[in-house]
Amino acid sequence: MKLLAKTNRIYLAFSLVIYLFAGLAFYKVVRFLIYKEVESRLQVERLDFEKYIETHKSWSDTTYFVENKIEVDPVGSNSQLLETFTDTLIRNRYDNELMPFRQLTFYTPIQNVMHRVAIRKSLIQSYRLIEVITVTMAACLGLLLLGTFWFQGKLSGRLWHPFYETLSRIKRFNLASATPLQLEKPEITEFRELNEVLRKMGDKMQQDYRSLKEFTENASHEIQTPLALINAKVEQLIQSEKLTETQTRWIEDIYQASRRMARLNQGLLLLAKIENHQFTGDQTIDLTALLAERLADMEEVLIHKKIAVHIRNETPFEVPLPAALADSLVTNLVNNAIKHNHAEGQVELLSDGDQLWLINTGQSLTTQPERLFERFKKEGAGPDSVGLGLAIIKEICDNYGLQVRYEEQNGWHRFCLSRKSVEE
Repeated sequence: MKLLAKTNRIYLAFSLVIYLFAGLAFYKVVRFLIYKEVESRLQVERLDFEKYIETHKSWSDTTYFVENKIEVDPVGSNSQLLETFTDTLIRNRYDNELMPFRQLTFYTPIQNVMHRVAIRKSLIQSYRLIEVITVTMAACLGLLLLGTFWFQGKLSGRLWHPFYETLSRIKRFNLASATPLQLEKPEITEFRELNEVLRKMGDKMQQDYRSLKEFTENASHEIQTPLALINAKVEQLIQSEKLTETQTRWIEDIYQASRRMARLNQGLLLLAKIENHQFTGDQTIDLTALLAERLADMEEVLIHKKIAVHIRNETPFEVPLPAALADSLVTNLVNNAIKHNHAEGQVELLSDGDQLWLINTGQSLTTQPERLFERFKKEGAGPDSVGLGLAIIKEICDNYGLQVRYEEQNGWHRFCLSRKSVEE
């Protein structure tokens, strides 16, 4: 969810609570004032009634109190003589509907007999007034809320425009490009300071990227050259007839160590190049066909280890990859399937177009499966392995929209390649 949408939703929810509370409070206040006015009129009517009794010394039903619907009833001497205001409903004699009234009940003596007097005043007009005020108030608050929400959205959009412009330029920013990160200088101080910090970070990242790229290129050349020279000289020494058995063994150890160092150097440099996206020129490559081709190239090794190959399904599994990385991915998968297989084992290849499986037999896994793709994590202690093959596979998949997972069951090791979903 975007920041503006989240902010607007919170603001809308908060405003609704405030407006509902304000509307309820306003309704209570209006109702209180109207009731106060009606009660004050009933008190005036009471004074008129008492004045009438004082003048005439008796009571008779006259039209003087018709509007207020007065009732006078004698009561016993043990009644509680309390003055009260209550709401009541009286049925209209003309349309037979119940009408709301406010009633004042008090007690007064008439001809030395205590009487209960109930004066009622219609609330229908007051209720209509409350309804009109409530509807008007709700409409005004609703329009105010919608107007404020709309204005808040427009204002926020204008205020946050520099931020989204900066975000868009950062998304298009390419470390490999010689063009520096160009950002505007907005009027808002915070955004201007943010852009300045991001611009400096972009310049530093480009500088570090160029330095790392130069280092990997130089290291690839400067380290490989002396290693190749060491290997060549060691091979010449091995062929020498003047060496003792011990010297020959020492030289073979040096030769194996130098070859391992060369593979280690190549693997680390490859990982650095993948991480820094130094490979360009993506192509649509069918990994199913490429794996089948690589297994065919390894036929002599497979025959030597008596490993049977079964291609169950050759449905194309096409992905956009640089050709060099696709070759490295496939080579490491095949080498892993052969290296960790046993004599008279099996290798299976199958694809359904969405997933590509390379399955091989082998010894049960002794390490944790989730750590299998870590650098220098080796299954076994073979001298030929530098522990980078699966790490290279994982790095290629992570940087080019693929997902690799491993499963092991009953001596069968399954590596699955699939495309990452959009959410991932």
